[in-house]
Amino acid sequence: MMFSKKVLTISLVVIVIGLLVFFIFIRRGANSSVGESSQDSAELEKKPEETSLPVKVTTAKRGDLIIKLKSPGEAVTNRMITMKSEVAGFIKSLNVEEGQHVKKGDLLVELDEREYKLELERYQADRLSKLSELLLEKQFGEFEESSVKPENKIIQDAKEKYEESQKLYLKGIISEEEFDKAFREYEMALIESGERKEEIRSAAKGLTQAEIGVKTARMKLEKAKIRAPFSGIICDIQVSPQEHVTASRDLFTLVNISRIQVHAKVLESEIGKIKVGRHVDLRFSAYPGKVFKGKVKAISPIINPEDKTCKVIIDAENPQEEIKPGMHAEVEIAAEIHKDKLLIPQEAILVRDGRKLAFVVEDGLAKWRYIQVGLENQDYAEVLKGEKEGEGIREGESVIIDGHFTMAHDARVRIIK
Repeated sequence: MMFSKKVLTISLVVIVIGLLVFFIFIRRGANSSVGESSQDSAELEKKPEETSLPVKVTTAKRGDLIIKLKSPGEAVTNRMITMKSEVAGFIKSLNVEEGQHVKKGDLLVELDEREYKLELERYQADRLSKLSELLLEKQFGEFEESSVKPENKIIQDAKEKYEESQKLYLKGIISEEEFDKAFREYEMALIESGERKEEIRSAAKGLTQAEIGVKTARMKLEKAKIRAPFSGIICDIQVSPQEHVTASRDLFTLVNISRIQVHAKVLESEIGKIKVGRHVDLRFSAYPGKVFKGKVKAISPIINPEDKTCKVIIDAENPQEEIKPGMHAEVEIAAEIHKDKLLIPQEAILVRDGRKLAFVVEDGLAKWRYIQVGLENQDYAEVLKGEKEGEGIREGESVIIDGHFTMAHDARVRIIK
């Protein structure tokens, strides 16, 4: 009896434990189902965003299609001179250094000018002597003339003007040129009316020679100071301070590269496409990725018989002086300009099954369009009007240019910048 009670008690405990375990598993299963259901819902909500493909787009628009002609070229400058000494002498001061920028009119070199000052003084003294002789001849001729007839009114006016000019010149009010002009007018008046014309002419000739000597000496004195004929850069200095230089001695080179020219070689068969004033892109290996702008300035009328090319001269601004004479250039000249074409970038065009197409974006979906391409250059292609409905691209549509190489029709896309 006792044994059966114990068995019954154990059985009841096992049943209770089994029921408890059963209820626990049911609750866990329900919670797990709810969690999985929530997770699936979240994934469904995120799915459209995650499956949309990121793309970059541009707008199909009308514009000018420029077909460029490529050619090699070389940078040169037409503002480069070798500065020379025009007179001999010791270099008193050398005011330049290699690579120095100078402005027009700057004093670059001073030679010892003492010898030229003395020479000018000698010629000035000789001029004064000749001038005194001439005045004596004129005064004597004028005296003889006055004994025959009253003084001519023209002579009197010229004399008064000369005397007034002399006073102003000595005070520094008028220039030497103005004084000489008044003197010449007085001289001519006396010659035309006097009786001693030959004596006066002879004295005047001596004065003229003396004046030439003065001007020559003054010119030499001025050449002892060498100034910059234009703004530029100093290079290739060949002299030193205190060195004695002879006339025509090379001193240094002055070059201006704020504007540069590029001489391009264009094939004879293509020269007819080039026009003066056309825009030019210039690329130099020293500046990868940088494009300099220029314009066609001139086209040579001569074809080189050796390589059958024609020289095209291109003018370009060079404010930072990056382009150096002698640099090799890759030249792209605007040879043909086709107006008002519907254009898309070359990277928008794909080829599938031997046909060209491009993707456009409509309501968040990528739609491929078969297209017919007309004129092309390296960057853009002309899109012709589609022959069938659903073909071609319209002005203003968003054309995909990145992220479309493996894209399918009607793929969901999102536009990124």
